[in-house]
Amino acid sequence: MPLSIQLPDNLEQRLTLYCQQHQLSKTETIRLALERLLTASNSPLSPYELGKEGFGADQTHEGDIAQHSKALLKARFTGNADS
Repeated sequence: MPLSIQLPDNLEQRLTLYCQQHQLSKTETIRLALERLLTASNSPLSPYELGKEGFGADQTHEGDIAQHSKALLKARFTGNADS
């Protein structure tokens, strides 16, 4: 179904630039943006439910992480997780 919209000049310029950079048509870009917008607003999950897997991530190590951050980072990047 054809739909005509009017955009402020600065928004149209940003849309044009985005389309050029991502090799997409304006129609396809607007369709994708609307799908994301409308899907996100209909999400049955609360913000807490969406982020709960990341909560407590700072409790993955015993002790004071700040005090031992260099050793923990070194262990992480060298593959020695026992440190």
